[in-house]
Amino acid sequence: MQGQQRFKLSVEGMSCASCAGRVEKALAGVEGIEDVAVNLASEEAGFEIDSPERLADAAQALDTAGYPARRASVLLNVQSMSCASCVGRVDKALTAVPGVLDVNVNLAAETASVTYLTGATDPERIAAAATGAGYPASIATRTGDSDRVARKEEEALHLRRQLIVAAALTLPVFLLEMGGHLIPALHHLIGNTIGHQASWYLQFVLTTLVLVGPGRMFYVRGIPALLKGAPDMNSLVAVGTGAAYLYSVVATFLPALLPDAVRAVYFEAAAVIVVLILVGRFLEARAKGRTGAAIQKLLKLRPQTAQVRRGGSFVELGLEEVVTGDILLVRPGERIAVDGTVTEGESHVDESMITGEPLPVTKQAGAEVTGGTVNGSGSLQFRATRVGADTVLAQIIRMVEDAQGAKLPVQGLVDRITLYFVPVIMAVALLTVVAWLVFAPAPALTLALVAGVSVLIIACPCAMGLATPTSIMVGTGRAAELGVLFRKGDALQSLGDIGVVALDKTGTVTEGRPELTDLLPAEGLSRAEVLGAVAAVEAQSEHPIASAILRAARIENVPVPEAKGFTSATGYGASAQVGGRTVLVGAGRYMEREGIALGDFAAKEADLASQGRTALFAAIDGQIAALIGVSDPVKPASRAAIAALHARGLKVAMITGDKKETAEAIARETGIDHVVAGVLPDGKVAALDSLRAEGLKVAFVGDGINDAPALAHADVGIAIGTGTDVAIDSADVVLMSGDLRGVVNAFEVSRMTMRNIRQNLFWAFGYNVALVPVAAGVLYPAFGLLLSPVLAAGAMALSSFFVLSNALRLRRIAPAMEERARPAPVASTAMRPAE
Repeated sequence: MQGQQRFKLSVEGMSCASCAGRVEKALAGVEGIEDVAVNLASEEAGFEIDSPERLADAAQALDTAGYPARRASVLLNVQSMSCASCVGRVDKALTAVPGVLDVNVNLAAETASVTYLTGATDPERIAAAATGAGYPASIATRTGDSDRVARKEEEALHLRRQLIVAAALTLPVFLLEMGGHLIPALHHLIGNTIGHQASWYLQFVLTTLVLVGPGRMFYVRGIPALLKGAPDMNSLVAVGTGAAYLYSVVATFLPALLPDAVRAVYFEAAAVIVVLILVGRFLEARAKGRTGAAIQKLLKLRPQTAQVRRGGSFVELGLEEVVTGDILLVRPGERIAVDGTVTEGESHVDESMITGEPLPVTKQAGAEVTGGTVNGSGSLQFRATRVGADTVLAQIIRMVEDAQGAKLPVQGLVDRITLYFVPVIMAVALLTVVAWLVFAPAPALTLALVAGVSVLIIACPCAMGLATPTSIMVGTGRAAELGVLFRKGDALQSLGDIGVVALDKTGTVTEGRPELTDLLPAEGLSRAEVLGAVAAVEAQSEHPIASAILRAARIENVPVPEAKGFTSATGYGASAQVGGRTVLVGAGRYMEREGIALGDFAAKEADLASQGRTALFAAIDGQIAALIGVSDPVKPASRAAIAALHARGLKVAMITGDKKETAEAIARETGIDHVVAGVLPDGKVAALDSLRAEGLKVAFVGDGINDAPALAHADVGIAIGTGTDVAIDSADVVLMSGDLRGVVNAFEVSRMTMRNIRQNLFWAFGYNVALVPVAAGVLYPAFGLLLSPVLAAGAMALSSFFVLSNALRLRRIAPAMEERARPAPVASTAMRPAE
């Protein structure tokens, strides 16, 4: 929709899938908000809005629902403020930033304190808004809230402390109660010393400390949610432990209200449940932190400071102070700070973390450098062309973050189920209690309590909610490490449905630049003599074929004399005077127009054309001198990559604007199944539709330059980047490596991630389907087995931990095709005359 913008908010309080469902429902109910996607694993909610002002409405809706959007604050040092009107302008500029909630500008201190919604904006954008208004701003302090990994580590430490306290208080309760049941001697010892009633009093005190201390979080979140009619996982825990605790309090202090047969305490159940759930939360927090490892690795590629020229000398500045146009110095072994163009110096730069290519790339004046790459042994000076959020590395990080927050189609079913899961489970627990009270033998009340609490505790929707987003986060992160960027996360699932992979030719299957492949001199002429004369003429031309001939002359160290009187005949060729002789270079029709007989070369021209090569002729002083063959060579990895796609059961087609003979020759060389040749860029869309005629879904792979219509029209568009061109809006997937190996790796990541998601969903749903009836007591009539609430809590904690641990295995996805150095072309072979 026109004017729609997408934002993400970081959300507090989500602990299970039903929480995520309620957050989605709350946001979807706000006018102007569409396409809501909630990610439990990253604790974020993404949505599209028709106006940035809707962000405040979204935050209000989340607050009302009991899942507040995280706020953070940043302090800016603001320059150039001299009066109250300056304060007003700064205030207005900062307030206009989407996601900013509160601004306090202090003229005396020359600072601005800004409160904003985490995820909707960040300190850099806020500072840039003030700078853009004419008041240069820099970040004075930075909160840690924007760093999800650091926040999860902090949360894990907090939970660890809570867990230790809870475990220390619970251990005596467990030993007094369960120890007495399991060890008769201990039961008698307690009775003969402090007495069983005193033991219950002690258990009451210790359990109360557990529930009001480490367990308090479940009640302050769960009870309000329950009262609002929107129970979540915390509600289940609060009701379950609360029921066990209150029953035990009645048995301890008001024993007359209960028959002697059912008078028992379950303090240990309430306390141990809290401990086990805290164990699960602690393990979850640690695991969730590790799901962001890929982002952390990318962030570590960005240096914190840079050597920037100021007033004739280089000074060390923070990265946020670097602006476009600055001259930066990078010394040997340092990381390049931002994207730029080399102005002085020469060195080799390791770009493997961006492109996947292991060989360092030579950089000298005029060459492009990318932030995050590592300089070699030389020293470089370069002019900053992209800084901050515009750098290639920042774009990559943003793509990975967006993909990690994606919502796959498979998640829709999960969300619909989990939205009603907790209320259904509470109804099942209530029905269980009623059934036991009506049909169970004595002590029915005790059995009903145990079964009801077990149902509440074991039915954890956390695993269901984490099953998909956690796998997506880890899978897309690992994909980024392999050079595969999922711009749209749902491409992860869509790739699994693809039946045909359609490839663009130029720049995708082939190198994208012509090379001299054949030079057959006429009798009496040497190769070097003809190549030198032809290169002299082509040195005056800007045609790509001219560049190929000149490169060949340089590789073969052939002297190129000076040409005079250069004349170009459009569509035919060119001529010039070289060393006193008239040299013509061009197509066969050029020779015919000039009355030059082709002789035996006419037949050889047809042979070159059948091999997919473009044939040219050279004439010297009116006599045919040579037949020249030029072609766009196939990339070294193309054939192996196409074979790997075939091995996965995929058909491979090629769509190109080149002539049929050339396209079919390349298809034979690489093993491509189907060729569509002679089409314009717009015709590629129709070609994709023709490939769909068999009912198969099609992925299109192009270089992203003139393939935008086809990339957008395909079921999955895959753009082959160049290492610096990653902002390809039409594509669903962007490959940092320059060849088809990345396509194979994209399919491999998709296959492994979707398999992992299916495993997680099978476990999460299977766990609940199997164990909820067991907890309710279906095995009791036949086997006398009734699941303890303590065992239910342990199973619930292990369920979520299993899902997270399984997802983390995706960090070890091996590339389907290893990134290897591309072999350099061998001049003597490439330039050998055709036999």
